[in-house]
Amino acid sequence: MSLLSIRNLTTVFHAKEGEIRACNNIDLDIAVGKSVGIIGETGCGKSVLGMSILRLLPRNVTTSGEIWYKNQNLLTLTANQLEKIRGTEIALLPQSPSTSLNPVIKTGLQITEGLQIHRKMKPSTARRQALEMLRILHLPVPEKKYQEYPHQMSGGMKQRILAAISITGQPSLLIADEPTKGLDAVLRAQVVELLQQLIRETGASLLLITHDLKVAARLCDEIGVMYAGEVIERGPAQKVLTEPEHHYTKGLLASLPDMGLCPIPGSSPSLLNQTTGCKFYPRCSARQEACRINPVPLQMCNGCYVRCLYSA
Repeated sequence: MSLLSIRNLTTVFHAKEGEIRACNNIDLDIAVGKSVGIIGETGCGKSVLGMSILRLLPRNVTTSGEIWYKNQNLLTLTANQLEKIRGTEIALLPQSPSTSLNPVIKTGLQITEGLQIHRKMKPSTARRQALEMLRILHLPVPEKKYQEYPHQMSGGMKQRILAAISITGQPSLLIADEPTKGLDAVLRAQVVELLQQLIRETGASLLLITHDLKVAARLCDEIGVMYAGEVIERGPAQKVLTEPEHHYTKGLLASLPDMGLCPIPGSSPSLLNQTTGCKFYPRCSARQEACRINPVPLQMCNGCYVRCLYSA
């Protein structure tokens, strides 16, 4: 059963240069208790997809299509209705805990604030619950960490504090936006362990937005691959990451250091330049003239949905 169903989601930024179609006719489903990863190069629209779900985009953006969550289309809700869902039903674990945490408020108070807002707890009850959350997330000496400011903590500890804040509302869906970006191998492993623990402890579904394919492989049941604002391949994580069908996904995997470090020729197209054919056409070694001209729908191929006329 789907917890979240996205249909024909299109997100357009209206800039001086023209319309930037950051998400283009996206279809995606997240089942109850499952983890779905969105991978792709920087600038492909991954983070915009996450922000579109929560409608946390600037005013120069228009979003169309449907985002169904528990029989409600999030794109048609009023601001007040959406506020009741943000943080409580759907939570965001943003990038960079160093900039996401308030530097002048003690970390414990930042957690209790969420508990008081989302779960209507009294201050004393919220404090006890916050300390328990710190214990569950394996922070040493929770009473001490409760009283510390973010700058007094390591990167891994700040990530755990941010995670505690994100689940104060006991969400059904957690959106983790590049949670390992810029982290070394040790911290990256800690974040993966943390996300696994959050899923296990809360039973929440996960939408993981990442460029780190190894992290996606460890955490996700399904993978969606984005390129130039479109989902070009979607299927079981193991299948997509080991036996991909789309030529872009094959190239993305081949560009990894342990897979040969063979970069894809050329660069991603501008999202200003909208074509009717395949967005990957200029860089694809298997391209045909029909790829440039004809619209390319997602179609089933060997157990995956693939946006390619000539997939394997």
